[in-house]
Formats: sequence, C-alpha cells, structure tokens
Amino acid sequence: MKSMKRRSRGKAYGEDLRRRAAAAVLEEGMSLAAAGRQFDVHWRSVARWVRRYREHGDLRPEPKGGDRRSWRIEAERERIHRLLKRAPGLSIRALRDRLVAEGLVFETSTVHRFLQRHGLERAHRPAGAGPGPDRGRPQRK
Repeated sequence: MKSMKRRSRGKAYGEDLRRRAAAAVLEEGMSLAAAGRQFDVHWRSVARWVRRYREHGDLRPEPKGGDRRSWRIEAERERIHRLLKRAPGLSIRALRDRLVAEGLVFETSTVHRFLQRHGLERAHRPAGAGPGPDRGRPQRK
C-alpha cells in the first residue's frame, strides 16, 4: 500500500491543485477517495474543497492567523470613549468592568489592545492597589 505523505500544518495547498481535485469529483463523478489518491491528498481535504466550492463558489484557502474578532470591541468605540471621558483615570480592568456592567463582555487583553490601537494607554492596576504579586516579599540573602 502506498504511504500517504504528511503535509505540515500551516501551509495551504495551491488553488490549482484544489481546483483539479474538486473538478474531478464535481465534473467527472470521481469519488472523494479516488480523487485523494490521484492528487496525493487526504480525501477529507478533497471533501472540504468540494464543500467550499459549493458554498462559496471559489477554492481560495481560508485566512490563517491574525485578528478576526476586534470588530466586536471596535463597534463599541463611541461608548468606550464616552466612559473614558466621564472617568479619565479608569484602569484597563475598571474599564472592562464598566463595559461588563453595560452588558459587553471582553477580556482584559482585548480592552488593552483596543486602547493601544487608539493611543489611549492605561494602567493595568488601579492606583494605590498595593504591591503586585512579587513585590513586598522578603529579599533572599
């Protein structure tokens, strides 16, 4: 039995290969397994490409990595600016808590990145919150 080559994750197959494999199934009536063998890819990949063609009309690979959800917090830009105008000294966590009180749930890191993008840096801890987790401990001698 011929061994299947393993393709490393992260590198997409070319659009030409995807097109030929999908066409073999859709136009020539080839089975997914036969198309996978002919083009030396797993049949599940061929199935994914056929489904993508049927649903989207193209075979371009999906985007990988990067930010796909910042639109959620960006949609609340005016509200965040309003909160910061009312209370300019809000820390990141306090701002996040105010957003939660208004029914908007975001991770602290999401709020921090939003503030960075808009040049609105804030402290992570409220002023006067005391020593951090590694401060205030006795020094080793």
